[in-house]
Amino acid sequence: MLVYLDNSSTTRPYDKVTEIMTEVLRNDFGNPSSLHTLGIAAEKYVKAARKSLAAALGASEEEVYFTSCGTEADNTALFGAARARRHQGKKIITTSVEHPAILEPAKRLEEAGFEVEYIGVDQKCRLDMEQFKAALSEDTVLISVMALNNETGTIMPVEQIAEIKNAFNKEHGCDVLLHSDAVQAFGKIPLNMKGGFRGVDMLSVSGHKIHGPKGIGGLFVRKGLSIPAYLVGGGQERHMRSGTENTAGIAGLGCAAEICFGDFDKRIKAMSEARARLLEGIKSEIPDIIINSPEDEWAGPSVLNVSFLGTRGEVLLHTLEQDGIFVSTGSACSSNKKGQSHVLGAMGLKPKEIEGALRFSFSEFNTPEEMDYVTEKVKQAVTRFRKLGSFR
Repeated sequence: MLVYLDNSSTTRPYDKVTEIMTEVLRNDFGNPSSLHTLGIAAEKYVKAARKSLAAALGASEEEVYFTSCGTEADNTALFGAARARRHQGKKIITTSVEHPAILEPAKRLEEAGFEVEYIGVDQKCRLDMEQFKAALSEDTVLISVMALNNETGTIMPVEQIAEIKNAFNKEHGCDVLLHSDAVQAFGKIPLNMKGGFRGVDMLSVSGHKIHGPKGIGGLFVRKGLSIPAYLVGGGQERHMRSGTENTAGIAGLGCAAEICFGDFDKRIKAMSEARARLLEGIKSEIPDIIINSPEDEWAGPSVLNVSFLGTRGEVLLHTLEQDGIFVSTGSACSSNKKGQSHVLGAMGLKPKEIEGALRFSFSEFNTPEEMDYVTEKVKQAVTRFRKLGSFR
């Protein structure tokens, strides 16, 4: 049996995504900017994908830009907003548990003279809203808060933050911008830019988290907002992102978005049921654990993070791999960096508690029956490691 529970790192592309990408690469390979028939055929894929992505976000097509990945979308938003608003203030607010695609640009902006305040979280990765409210000031130019944490699955209060930001702008005559890294949230929770997320000015997404291809992402920029381009050159993407369009990747993202949001509730139900079954099994079968993910309304359907005390997550990972179970110890984008999870550290976990943490991340293809198998194998692996550890 193969049970893939590392969907927060990447997902298996839908078969239809692979098929449409193959068709583009094999037959409709023209440059979308070319005026001949091959170029026009390629351009049609780009237009169709933009329409699908806009529909999935509840946005207009002119508000959607394609990027090479979620990281580029995040960088474009942060550096662009900072440049556009640098004469209005030098303060940026983000959180201590963001993805490196936010934290690294934030460091660069600090080096460039901006003040960055990092809002803390509690033991379940829930944002400290009192600290956020106290941090908001008239010299703030940008707020960047992820929509769903990639290590714990905690839903962040972006809608509430948007309401606070809008009220603050109105009261003080400011123009604070709000960006959200929604790479993990896209396809997992509703993101309606005309609904609950209408106060969000910029939002980043990625293709390979929703059963689309790697190497493609998207950035929502609210109509009327002007930020400088991050990549300049030939002026593609309405001068927002130069570079010949990755037509196959764009077509794959559009296809994945269409499938993903075509039966959204059914997909979320499947993820939620798998998560609940595994959580129940682990809590009932394995003692001495810490559930790091929320178990209330702030819990997203796609991630479950658990610390198995007296073990090492990396050893458990490879032991489970031998049983055909694929999990992670945290963010794949940070796995090549030394040190423990900055997210779990910010939540107040001790080093040994972080060392024993595993992240299980779900897709619509996981079943409750698979979770019973995973519970059994995790119990065996944890029991074996703890017995060995007692002889050290």
